[in-house]
Amino acid sequence: MAEQKRLFLLDAYALIFRGYYAFIKNPRINSKGMDTSAIMGFMNSLLDVIKREQPDHLAVAFDKGGSVDRVEMFEAYKANRDETPEAIRIAVPIIQDILKAMHIPCIVKEGYEADDIIGTLAKQAEKANYKVYMVTPDKDFAQLVSENIFMYRPARMGNGIEIWGIPEVQKKFEIETPDQVIDFLGMMGDAVDNIPGLPGVGEKTAKKFLKEFGSMENLLANTDKLKGKMKEKVEANKEQGLLSKELARIMLDVPVEFHENDFKLDTPDIEKVQEIFQELEFRRLAENLMKTFKQEDTPSEESNPSENKGKVNNSLEVQYDLFGSNDTTEQTTTTSISGYKTLAQVPHLYQHANTPLARKLLLQKLMQQSSVCFDTETTSLKSLNAALVGCAFSWEPGTGYYVSFPEDQKETQNILEEFRAFFENEEIEKIGQNLKYDIKVLSNYNMPVKGPIFDTMIAHYLINPDMRHNMDVLAETYLNYSPVSIETLIGKKGKNQRSMRSVALEEQTEYAVEDADITLQLKNIFEQELPNRNAKKLFEEIEAPLVKVLADMEIEGINLDEKFLHSLTKDLNNDILRLEKDIFEQAGEEFNLASPKQLGPILFDKLKLVDKPKKTKTGQYSTAEDVLSYLAKDHPIVADILQWRQLNKLKSTYVDALPNEINKKTNRIHTVYSQAVAATGRLSSNNPNLQNIPIRTERGRQVRKAFIPRNEDYILLAADYSQIELRIIAALSEEDTMIKAFQEGQDIHASTAAQVFKVPIEEVTREQRGNAKTVNFGIIYGVSAFGLSNQTTLSRSEAKELIETYYETYPKLKAYMSKQVHFAQDNGYVETILGRRRYLKDINSRNQVVRGAAERNAVNAPIQGSAADIIKIAMINIHQKLKEGNFKTKMLLQVHDELVFDAYKEELDTVKQMIKTEMESAYNMSVPLDVEVGTGNDWLEAH
Repeated sequence: MAEQKRLFLLDAYALIFRGYYAFIKNPRINSKGMDTSAIMGFMNSLLDVIKREQPDHLAVAFDKGGSVDRVEMFEAYKANRDETPEAIRIAVPIIQDILKAMHIPCIVKEGYEADDIIGTLAKQAEKANYKVYMVTPDKDFAQLVSENIFMYRPARMGNGIEIWGIPEVQKKFEIETPDQVIDFLGMMGDAVDNIPGLPGVGEKTAKKFLKEFGSMENLLANTDKLKGKMKEKVEANKEQGLLSKELARIMLDVPVEFHENDFKLDTPDIEKVQEIFQELEFRRLAENLMKTFKQEDTPSEESNPSENKGKVNNSLEVQYDLFGSNDTTEQTTTTSISGYKTLAQVPHLYQHANTPLARKLLLQKLMQQSSVCFDTETTSLKSLNAALVGCAFSWEPGTGYYVSFPEDQKETQNILEEFRAFFENEEIEKIGQNLKYDIKVLSNYNMPVKGPIFDTMIAHYLINPDMRHNMDVLAETYLNYSPVSIETLIGKKGKNQRSMRSVALEEQTEYAVEDADITLQLKNIFEQELPNRNAKKLFEEIEAPLVKVLADMEIEGINLDEKFLHSLTKDLNNDILRLEKDIFEQAGEEFNLASPKQLGPILFDKLKLVDKPKKTKTGQYSTAEDVLSYLAKDHPIVADILQWRQLNKLKSTYVDALPNEINKKTNRIHTVYSQAVAATGRLSSNNPNLQNIPIRTERGRQVRKAFIPRNEDYILLAADYSQIELRIIAALSEEDTMIKAFQEGQDIHASTAAQVFKVPIEEVTREQRGNAKTVNFGIIYGVSAFGLSNQTTLSRSEAKELIETYYETYPKLKAYMSKQVHFAQDNGYVETILGRRRYLKDINSRNQVVRGAAERNAVNAPIQGSAADIIKIAMINIHQKLKEGNFKTKMLLQVHDELVFDAYKEELDTVKQMIKTEMESAYNMSVPLDVEVGTGNDWLEAH
């Protein structure tokens, strides 16, 4: 007997929504500002199914106009659903265009849901002897499962795909036949679809009823066997129960027909799909498409790579090679089948300067330029451990040179010395992508990089903060060019990855110079674009100079007291064991505290801490931070669990991990700062992240004790902006009462409490000040009455009243917040005091939740961003002063509104005053900036 053919039916909206929400914390935004998350998520699922399963037949079903029949049965069906996010509404027609180009049928029937279309087609195909797989995460489809119909749940969050046949459905729902899923859904209802179900019946009760009665009808016919309130509820809602079952039933009579030939998986129109992908700026998906349909990305015959060597494009200004020969044969540029140009097809002249004469000629050329792009090739991603393998230079598109360095570091130093005149030249602009890395690598050879710099990664971050900024993405987006992947040279990450040294020199040259060439071309584009985004001044005066400041801080590093950390580990272990003992005593049993699966039933089944516990999508009790924080005030066991988690995280993230981050060459910790991550303009810190060390808890503060001065001739100095965000909002909103309080040096929280609670400032209680402080800091983040009552001892109504009184007290602040939202709605962005823009694509969204988040960003982004701008100005000015004065004192860390220094004790009085002055005068506003400076033999003491 011939093997059964397989039909895959995809539930479009379920996969689109799933894709969109998978990226919700890090949406995929392209250079046009479009959120492409939903399209990318859906396409990933589709290509995964095709690649993994290689189906014979495939179709995609879409809803259109909702279910007319169900709305007739029950008017409120799906009535409480939020409006579809814009990104999804925009995605659907584009996905349909992609599917059309892929020759995949889209099945749409006005007035019917995709569930019903898939159900109808699945049953028809089953009769035609097909195995049918319904591709959806939606559990409602389980009712359709049969010997030949399966649910295919795509992979997600690290879990593999799941295929549910009859046994899986029986086990999952604890039933005998899949059609009992309809009864199960009818009994417990569905809040998402607004199916009412039977009051008081949840998942457990529905399973129990089905074991006992087998169906909704049988349950309703035997209510005499029920007891108490449940009996009353079920009897009073019999009609609602039957209606709910009908609403949950997938219809099998949609006017669609399964025609074998129409659903056959065909070879797509690759060019058309790639065209759409290019428009969307989908790079990896384009590659994935080629692999899925086994299309090789090979250059055409007329663009033989060997013929390209030594050729230049006539449209470029010709650059002669180092030896005076020049071939200007005209050649047509072609693109690869993926739609992007590649090195194999683009004319270029990349040369290896491998002799003393070639290097001398190269240096002469370099010294004649006003602007040069350079890029280092190294042995490691960790800049301070990296050895130079080569350095590429380019100053005209399509051309460039490569200098290789031997393994012998003395010899490398000698060759590099030949180029000192170039690197130290104050007049020549140095261009690069992530230049801080190259500057740090060169610092290993005592080679400073002087003169103005242009970092394409940072320029692009200012042009489009929400996009990714790595060179491959930028090349494909702005140059329609796909650079050679490092993996093609040295293999994928892992223990088998080769060193760049093992790559043939010819390949090194092509790869390295291509990077410099592409970066140069990107610079030419971004230089023109920066003024259009009001970012030229910000780039030239803040972000570009900051690169060298951060490089120096990272090179300097900070000293760590390992002995102290080892003793802290012991203390933490004791605290953790004591907490575990207390928690187990309160719970009445021992269990795995780290397992939400075990913790949930203890808190919510055994201890019954709440009536209706929140559940996760998998049906487990939620023990997430926000859920437990809400309960901690009233339940000591929950407070202990949260503390246990905090101590474990502190131990693993910092106390145990920090000693492993000590650099073996310097015996110091060297964090890496990223300028191009946070959309607000804040710096982020990694490897290790020193910005998230908890400061509100005793144990968290103790981690700071591990950071110590260089030696006994030094002392740590910490300078911290006091309440900078409040000062900025007072100045920007021109709120007179607040400005006056700051100008007079009052305690702002006591002043606010006095205003809000209408008492003299000297009579403000500690609790009133605490509540005012919570509102002061929460108001710019859109704190709600619910949030405020969680963070204080206030009830919900008291919190609501406090917020209203706060706005009445500070009317200009309220007006400023409204003004910011309106500005964002009209312009699509807000700005900091220095013109740093935060683009808010959802500010006019019709989805209230999404729009609310954008409105909160419209208020807080300029505040956070302005604070970031101010501390960056201070850092640049202090760094300059320390260099000019030839001070031994070094700036080491930037953590939020604080700067940490290794202060040479003999210079302490001078630098202390200079740092305070520079920080306080970094930017002049109507509200004075105030800086608190402390010193100590460790960071905690200094802070």
